[in-house]
Amino acid sequence: MSLAILRSRALAGMQAPEVAVEVHVSNGLPAFSLVGLPDVEVREARDRVRAAILSSGFDFPARRITVNLAPADLPKESGRFDLPIALGILIAAGSLEATDIDGIEFAGELSLTGALRPVRGALPMALGARAAGRTFVLPASSAPEAVIAGGIDVRAATSLLDVCAHLCGQSALPRAVPASITERVACADLADVRGQRGARRALEIAAAGNHSLLMSGPPGTGKSMLAARFTGLLPDMDEAEALDTAAVLSGAGLFDPAALGRRPFRAPHHSASAAALVGGGAIPRPGEISLAHNGVLFLDELPEFDRRVLEALREPLETGHVTISRAAHRAEFPARFQLIAAMNPCPCGYLGHPSARCRCTPDQIARYRGRLSGPLLDRIDLTVVVPPLTEHELRAGPGEASVEVRQRVCAARALQQRRQGKPNQRLEAADIDRHCPLDDAAHALLAQAMNRLRLSARAYHRCLKVARTIADLNGREVIAANEVAEAVQFRRALDASAS
Repeated sequence: MSLAILRSRALAGMQAPEVAVEVHVSNGLPAFSLVGLPDVEVREARDRVRAAILSSGFDFPARRITVNLAPADLPKESGRFDLPIALGILIAAGSLEATDIDGIEFAGELSLTGALRPVRGALPMALGARAAGRTFVLPASSAPEAVIAGGIDVRAATSLLDVCAHLCGQSALPRAVPASITERVACADLADVRGQRGARRALEIAAAGNHSLLMSGPPGTGKSMLAARFTGLLPDMDEAEALDTAAVLSGAGLFDPAALGRRPFRAPHHSASAAALVGGGAIPRPGEISLAHNGVLFLDELPEFDRRVLEALREPLETGHVTISRAAHRAEFPARFQLIAAMNPCPCGYLGHPSARCRCTPDQIARYRGRLSGPLLDRIDLTVVVPPLTEHELRAGPGEASVEVRQRVCAARALQQRRQGKPNQRLEAADIDRHCPLDDAAHALLAQAMNRLRLSARAYHRCLKVARTIADLNGREVIAANEVAEAVQFRRALDASAS
């Protein structure tokens, strides 16, 4: 036949819409036209496909070839369409007899030798193929990632010739098998941190309730050390969370099937742009906040980030997702990350340090801290000062190990899951009224704190959520006054350090 239609998939945010690869071979002057809103990578497929077909022992038709990637209004990117384009040319030119291709989807980048290279986004594409009820043919190095979707027949191919032999019925492609999951990597232990009881307590509360945390202190007090140990306190992801996180990382080409279920830890440099942090591009791709979905986003030297970059965090901190809009395209990515941030108390960093004199003026300190807007700070649940350590504290024995803290965190998370089906940080206003009961003393203390500290409605609710987490760690159903007092103290720790 002179026309062949094969199925593949594009990537649009977290979705993998179906793409029909239509190949028409007709008489006329030799030409190779590729239409359907392809980007540069897709247009370059013409040269890769021609070389791969010749290297595989087939004749490349010296005729007019037209390839249409439908729908025409959907942007197409990457080399994943190389394989279906090559197969379509062979079938349309009569060089390959293939039946029942309607029940198969193809994706793979071709090398000039005809070998298949891995593609980005294998998992989202496999989820789409599963919904359509089709078999999915992928490069062998990408197939283990696609198998994670479950309920789909994934075939692993190493070259164009292997796929042709499969379609002709000569030799079937092997079914892909999932990669073996490596054991949980041992995280750095919290026992390595000496002293810092207040910061350790804040870390435990943040882990138990999925709260955001900001640490402030002079250089060398252990802020980065504490943050690096935070993931070791978090409970394991459930199956749905693991699949969501894997789909985001797969879309960015960063997923390792052997690491399925590990919470991501992202720590971008403070020179990162807004697009790098939030996501962007002509065809939007996920940024650091989405790559940290269901994991931790650590921002060290928080005031050194560009103001516009920090302000871009406000919406995802509140909603758990981010929407990237372009003139002709719109994509939504999940961004339910846990923010852990660190900063110095002043530009030189030594405000309050007993062994170093701070030379920053009050105006300089105010400008430095003013880089963090009120609306952003209002969305951070916990702030804690990490003070310099004394020689006695440094020589003291190791602190409590991560394993012990993690047990309490997991117990508190399990309690929250049974009670409301989600961590305390995600409680809505109606949930707070139902699940955050206060005794009389706690209610009076919170009312007093709101009046004296002039807390916003958002800060009021976040104090309640933190108090709820503290009560869960203490095994209490009704929130007591001391738990409210601790939550309020963590709310105003940064202001207290400035005085």
